[in-house]
Order: sequence, then structure tokens, then C-alpha cells
Amino acid sequence: MLEAGPVGAKVLSVFDFDGTLTRHDSFVPFLKFAFGKQEFNRRMLKLALPGVRFLLRQMSRDELKAQLIRTFMTGVDKAWVQQKAEEYCKASWNKLMRPAGLQSVADEIGSGAEVTLCSASPAIVLQPFADRLGIKLIGTELEVVDGVLSGRLTGNNCRCENKVLRLEAIYGDLAEYRLRAWGDTRGDRELLAAAQDAHWRHFHSAKRRGKPKLKAR
Repeated sequence: MLEAGPVGAKVLSVFDFDGTLTRHDSFVPFLKFAFGKQEFNRRMLKLALPGVRFLLRQMSRDELKAQLIRTFMTGVDKAWVQQKAEEYCKASWNKLMRPAGLQSVADEIGSGAEVTLCSASPAIVLQPFADRLGIKLIGTELEVVDGVLSGRLTGNNCRCENKVLRLEAIYGDLAEYRLRAWGDTRGDRELLAAAQDAHWRHFHSAKRRGKPKLKAR
């Protein structure tokens, strides 16, 4: 644990979503839920070659995600996605969410901390989950033109150093807070390195937690 931050500083508690508060990824299952199995499979076939390129390290994770979003979200009504996100949250909540994670979020809220999700998944998909949790949300933003998704991102994919940058854009200098953070993948390491109180795979079984290789900011 690093220094505890300024005396009397407000606590900012930041939770990753996929794999941290949830048992598995949420975005791809959402796409299958929203588009239906047949259409989902048809569109996923278009990602076969990009997937191979990613495995061969010829394409980055961010590039593959951008291709996924272009394939599924180009020309789709924002209102339709929002409705499907509401339905998906309601249908998947009990099986998707980790009970220990939900309790931890509730404990942070009860302590008086400022609590937010900070996720690489599209904010439009996670908004119903954040609303149900009663906390704020920072996620990857999808571009909307005249109420229709363009298939492009607004800004960068919210992972790695971009999580810290997005938090700073909203909350200012993070050194002014006591920052608590929960994460479970490489995309959370910069966030965890910035926190005075960092939790790596906190809700996973002991044998899967391991130790993150964190670098000082």
C-alpha cells in the first residue's frame, strides 16, 4: 500500500466492471442478447480474420475492439441500444454479478465514498448497471450522430492509462483523494498503480488472484 493520501481527503472508490464485479465479460454476451443468436453469429464471422490477426499480434486489442464495434454498432439507433441494455441488465443481473462485488460497492457507498465504475465496455451498455448500483459511470463512449451510432468511438478505449486520464478529467488531481481501486486485468494496472488502496482480483478465488506487476506513476 502506498501513502494514504492527504489527511481528511475524500475517498474515491473505483471499480472495474467486467471480470471484477461480474463473473465474465458483459459486452459480447450483450451483443448476442441484443441481436439474437443468428444475426450475432453472422456478424461475428466478419471478425474471423481480425481475430486471427490479433492472435498473431498483427492487430492491437484496441484495434480489434474498434472493429467489433464497427461491425455491430454502425447505423444502429441509440434508443434501441439503450432499451436492449435495460433488458439485458434485468435478464442477466443475477447470473452475471458477483455477490461479493455487489456487497463491496454497497459498503463503499455506505462509507460515504465517491463511487464509480471505470470500464472499457461501452458506457451506453453499462448505464443500467450503474443506475441499479446507484453509482457513477465512466466507460468507453460511442459516437452518436443524429440519434444513430456511427460505429466509431468518441475518444479512446477506456483501458490502461486512459482509465486514469478519464478519472482525472472528471475528478481532477487524483492525489487530492484517497483512491481505492478494484480490477482484474492488464487494462486495470495503471489504475491500480495510481491507487493508495489497490485490490487485484479481490473477488476471485485465492488460486486465481496472483499478483499484478504494477509500475509506479
